[in-house]
Amino acid sequence: MNAASQTLDSTKKAVLYRMVMDQHLCPFGLKAKDLLQRQGFLVEDRWLNSREAVEAFKREQGVSTTPQIYIDGNNIGGYEDLRRFLGKTVAVPGETSYKPVIALFSMTLLMALAASVAAFDTAFTVQTGEWFIAFSMVVLALLKLQNIESFATMFLNYDLLARRWVPYSYLYPFAEGLAGVLMIGGILHWLSIPVALFIGTVGAASVFKAVYIDKRKLKCACVGGSSNVPLGFVSLTENLMMIAMAVWMTLTVS
Repeated sequence: MNAASQTLDSTKKAVLYRMVMDQHLCPFGLKAKDLLQRQGFLVEDRWLNSREAVEAFKREQGVSTTPQIYIDGNNIGGYEDLRRFLGKTVAVPGETSYKPVIALFSMTLLMALAASVAAFDTAFTVQTGEWFIAFSMVVLALLKLQNIESFATMFLNYDLLARRWVPYSYLYPFAEGLAGVLMIGGILHWLSIPVALFIGTVGAASVFKAVYIDKRKLKCACVGGSSNVPLGFVSLTENLMMIAMAVWMTLTVS
């Protein structure tokens, strides 16, 4: 046996069945193929080109979904099953995570640094800190406004004012966004400062009571009503940032 044959024989091989149709290209099939190839597998990519072919394959193999991956003749399952087989993490539906807020604050910080460079030719200025908070407020408001009904429902679980006056749960994201935009522009301080101070104070008190006094385990509406971010330190930080910004601007605005 020559060296080329030995290399071919020693290559890890997988068979992938996935939907490839004119009107539908299965994204999980593409992800499965990419993952297998990145893990060093030689992939035998078998396309299911019609709904009839898909249904026939599922009946023949006794499976309910595609794609399906086979390694060493054994059925591994679909894309998430493949990830588990390869020792990769798989998201659990409903599992809480801080990833959304980490991504958000990372991007708003980079935006603030970039804006400072554009305006002052240096990244590290007092304005950078102000813009970071203001950009964060605007992006947080945007996420809430994507589905305001869902946000309001989650917000009503813990906000003290919203539970007494339900319309506040709908007004909150508009107020947060308005204050953030005005702070970015450095205009109408007479409006942005009290709005940020008010909603930040009520929010901080609500989160502190729900989490640290009542010991309730809730999800935070801070990044929208569909998020799985746990209510706690991050939620409190959002409100404390608004309070700090309002106080700072009160002291520095002439």
